[in-house]
Amino acid sequence: MGEMVQNLSSELAGIVESAGRWAVRVEGRRRMPATGIAWTNSGVIVTASHVVERDEDLWIGPGSDERLAAQIIGRDPTTDLAALQVEGAELAAAELAGGDGLAVGHLVLALGRPGKTVQATLGIVSALGDAWRTPSGGQVDQYLQTDVVMYPGFSGGPLVDMQGKVLGLNTSAMGGVSLALPTSTIQRVIEALQTHGRVRRGYLGVGLQPARLPKGVAEQLGQESGLLILSVESDSPAEQGGLTLGDTLLSLEGQPIRHMDDLMVLLAGERVGKKAGLQVLRGGKVQKLSVTVGERP
Repeated sequence: MGEMVQNLSSELAGIVESAGRWAVRVEGRRRMPATGIAWTNSGVIVTASHVVERDEDLWIGPGSDERLAAQIIGRDPTTDLAALQVEGAELAAAELAGGDGLAVGHLVLALGRPGKTVQATLGIVSALGDAWRTPSGGQVDQYLQTDVVMYPGFSGGPLVDMQGKVLGLNTSAMGGVSLALPTSTIQRVIEALQTHGRVRRGYLGVGLQPARLPKGVAEQLGQESGLLILSVESDSPAEQGGLTLGDTLLSLEGQPIRHMDDLMVLLAGERVGKKAGLQVLRGGKVQKLSVTVGERP
């Protein structure tokens, strides 16, 4: 038994040493530094948006005595992700875990480097779920909760599996529980930040509330609710597309709109600037309109 524990202890120490190469110190706020992940060998660093409080005077510490200047590529507060660039740095890119076999109860390690050396805490995956939306509207591909202790400065650091590969980025900014943003979400957000400097989101310019549909319309469409338009902003995509107060949104590009989350998901960044077919209920009759989706300010 003692030998088994000793072997496990040695394996954990080896994982921390190996994966610790990707955990970097991020100096981007007044109080203690936080942690980031070396995402590419070309110097792209990903970290938590809430630990980068300024856009200038940013520094990265990949080792005990190194301090490299960084520039911000962009940030997405809705998913609590930010991307930084360190020019001329030769950093080892993080090895990413597939996550397909991940299950509740699996051991995981959270790594942090708020100081000169790597720190670690051990825990288990305590909850897994489907895609979800953050309180500020960001889309996250999987709900991944752990019971690891998020020590000060750990936000933005990697969550790694027992092969030492990165499962996600740890954040303490999501309601007081230890959550990790999965690698698929990180990659999607970073690509958007590198292309646009921000994560673009579609925009119609309407005030909405859920509303039950008349029985006949509900049976015809196979859905019980839509979104009633309470207001239309002047010169908005909705006004230009002919939407009016009292219309009820039923679908966008053939996808049903039953709740606010449905519309948020459908107004993805790739729709910005493109025409989208809308189905609305107006005066008791189902009508079709076309709206050019704008970009949310």
